[in-house]
Amino acid sequence: MIRERRPRNTPQRQDSMIESPKVPSEAEVGVPLGPPRLTRARTPRTVSMSRADCIRLLARNHVGRLAYAYRDAVDIVPIYYAYDDEWIYARTSPGQKIAKLRHNRWVAFEVDELYGQFHWSSVVVHGALYLLDADTTAPEAWERAVAALQKKFPGAFTDRDPVPFRSTIFRIHLYEVSGRRATPTSR
Repeated sequence: MIRERRPRNTPQRQDSMIESPKVPSEAEVGVPLGPPRLTRARTPRTVSMSRADCIRLLARNHVGRLAYAYRDAVDIVPIYYAYDDEWIYARTSPGQKIAKLRHNRWVAFEVDELYGQFHWSSVVVHGALYLLDADTTAPEAWERAVAALQKKFPGAFTDRDPVPFRSTIFRIHLYEVSGRRATPTSR
């Protein structure tokens, strides 16, 4: 005969009925308790943005994502930027990203504005990335880059600079710009 093994100090089973807890009603909870009601899903309306709308979106933001390829890998990184007259100006720290960009200067840059699940705008720029150096870049181009970055980030390149280690400046020319906007439908 095989005996059932129980852990010590375990109470013996009682055959009495155990009452189940009272389930609240919909009225007590204030929300439907059954399966969710199926409603017709609203399809968002997605449209292309004009170049002028894309430029306005780029100008009013300051964080985007830089995508670049090197050998068999593609990477994308968030980056602070400033837009000025067909150029995106940014700065970064010297390192692997800059080393990779020296081999392939063709990049994509994306900026999004999110207002809700089906309410957003997104702009993608394709263009060539140019590294700027104070010693070798034309003085006008260097000054324009610094001025654009300081306009968006007032402490940049001063003794109040919060990120002085981001000493490499680059710019991306807006060779190709496209944008999409989604809005929720009203019905």
